[in-house]
Amino acid sequence: MKPLPNPDASPMERLLEVMARLRGEGGCPWDREQDHRSLLPYLIEEAYELIEAVEEGSSAEIREELGDVLLQVVFHSRIAEERGEFSFQEVAAGLAEKLVSRHPHVFGGEPLETAGEVHRSWQARKREFRRSALEGVPSGQPALQWAAQVGSRAADAGFEWEATAEALAKAREELQEVEQAAAEGAEPDALEAEWGDFLFAMAQVARRWRIDPELALRRATRKFIARFGRMEEALRERGADPATLDAGAWRSLWAEIKREPAS
Repeated sequence: MKPLPNPDASPMERLLEVMARLRGEGGCPWDREQDHRSLLPYLIEEAYELIEAVEEGSSAEIREELGDVLLQVVFHSRIAEERGEFSFQEVAAGLAEKLVSRHPHVFGGEPLETAGEVHRSWQARKREFRRSALEGVPSGQPALQWAAQVGSRAADAGFEWEATAEALAKAREELQEVEQAAAEGAEPDALEAEWGDFLFAMAQVARRWRIDPELALRRATRKFIARFGRMEEALRERGADPATLDAGAWRSLWAEIKREPAS
């Protein structure tokens, strides 16, 4: 059995040593067989678990989930180092350099007083290196979030509604097209396309109102889960079988639960 990592090392040095041993000869068989691609599902999973911890507001869980996200960075960096590509130190150094270059108003440049000024300055610098205003928006993120970011980039380039009312009117127009397609018995692909247009338009309305549509939908879903669970609890308390309820009874119970004070 290998000795434990040096207890006197810094936390970061200790973490890197632990990962090196897990990946090294005589280490963990599972860790040794992983590569960049096989780890991707875990990176996504850990990111969502961190989001959930932040939403629930538990500092202990946030700290733990941040550690799990950091593990993914260290894991990928170790794999790259074994291949002679780059090390964790190079990842950290590159990040520090990027942060300095992105904040000239902090590190020696002309001061900027507001977050809006910082955003406009940063967008102007990025436009110098892009072939398209939409270049670099990651398509692998959740669709509502992706739609909002694409719309934000287009708006920064000047393609934007003059007023939020116009964006909302566009969303209503798209909803009418969904309803019309459904009424006319449109093919599934055509109906899906209209529905996508409506969701994209609503994402832009949310963006105009400074609402993150992805987080808004997550919170709405979480609220629905809580209320549905309360309905199930109420049915158990009353000795009622959910399978015997018709649509009207479900709607009545839902209205009752919605009237309860928020816990």
